[in-house]
Amino acid sequence: MTQASATPKATRRQHDREIVALAVPAFGALVAEPLFVMADSAIVGHLGTAQLAGLGIASALLTTAVSIFVFLAYATTAAVARRVGAGDLQAAIRQGMDGIWLALLLGAAVIAVVLPAAPSIVELFGASDTAAPYATTYLRISALGIPAMLVVLASTGVLRGLQDTKTPLYVAIAGFAANAVLNVGLVYGAGLGIAGSAWGTVIAQCGMAAAYLVVVVRGARRHGASLRPDALGIRASAQAGVPLLVRTLSLRAILMIATAVAARLGDADIAAHQIILSLWSLLAFALDAIAIAGQAIIGRYLGADDTDGARQACRRMVEWGIAVGVALGVLVVLSRPLFLPLFTGDSTVKDAALPALVIVALSQPISGVVFVLDGVLMGAGDGPYLAKAMILTLVVFAPVALLVPALGGGLTALWATMTLMMTVRMLTLWLRSRSGRWLVTGATR
Repeated sequence: MTQASATPKATRRQHDREIVALAVPAFGALVAEPLFVMADSAIVGHLGTAQLAGLGIASALLTTAVSIFVFLAYATTAAVARRVGAGDLQAAIRQGMDGIWLALLLGAAVIAVVLPAAPSIVELFGASDTAAPYATTYLRISALGIPAMLVVLASTGVLRGLQDTKTPLYVAIAGFAANAVLNVGLVYGAGLGIAGSAWGTVIAQCGMAAAYLVVVVRGARRHGASLRPDALGIRASAQAGVPLLVRTLSLRAILMIATAVAARLGDADIAAHQIILSLWSLLAFALDAIAIAGQAIIGRYLGADDTDGARQACRRMVEWGIAVGVALGVLVVLSRPLFLPLFTGDSTVKDAALPALVIVALSQPISGVVFVLDGVLMGAGDGPYLAKAMILTLVVFAPVALLVPALGGGLTALWATMTLMMTVRMLTLWLRSRSGRWLVTGATR
């Protein structure tokens, strides 16, 4: 075998090792996040229906609030990875500290809004008279942990940028275990009820944030990076995050429109939609893990002025995205008879979900390309384009989805429009990746 033919194979193997080393722990950490809510639900559910309903409303609000600020992780990963690629670890950690300080400021702002407005927010989301007091209690207490949650996001971005996804996995596992133990002890042992569940989550989140800060501070001291807040750095972090915030809000709007349309189709359809959406979200974790690897790897290559390496890594990750998407699609088709009975025994709901699940399965390779290219462009710091592309996707999706009930379509038609949405995203991201305009090198973009 000639050296020319061996080199591409060796390069692919190198990329494969990097992708697996970063993506597998990232997947574990991503899966651990929803386990917090599941553990709380399992524990609070035994207190009563009203308490569980209150938890459901409050946790949905908190999850939405935190997901809006996920740009703290994404933008920080890209910025830190560029500095790592440029060989300046001191500046990389300094960049990460700017993101952490921004997280603390945003967390304080959210607390200032949520604490006094909690009853009104709960009422706005249609809580019943029996569930509202529990939802308000949980929301007010849990809001105290939002700064810690945002610090966790920013710190996760720092470590991902440093090419470390194992530490976030360990912290997530420890946080989940602590949350479960604290919830049981405070809800039942101390007799605090739903308030105990909220306090348990706050304590666990604060512990996770503290663990991250210990790791980051040690790194800062090792490389002589300042820990003090820097106004210019914090402002730069915020500016980098704004386009990603627009992207996230546009995506949330798409999901809300889909749920609203499903609700108009009838009880069986909205029930089936929720089941499918939960599966779709779970599948997204596997694909998002590759995207996280993409953020870290691409940022590092561009920081090192290696555009060829970035292109090759991008190409290999797209191949991974397609392969994983195909595997997930096959898994969905094969597991349909086993999956649906876990959620419902209603044959009407099953009948509505079965054909829609086929659409979800067929769309997984498309989703694989979308997630990977999304991560690649985030790693390149191409946030403004991602924001514009997602707004365009929303503009295309919204009218088509709203026509589904008017034209007599059902849940399958709705999920066909979701596939249309992912196809539009794939086309916009593919065109950008082909253009090469995202290949901006240097320690900063």
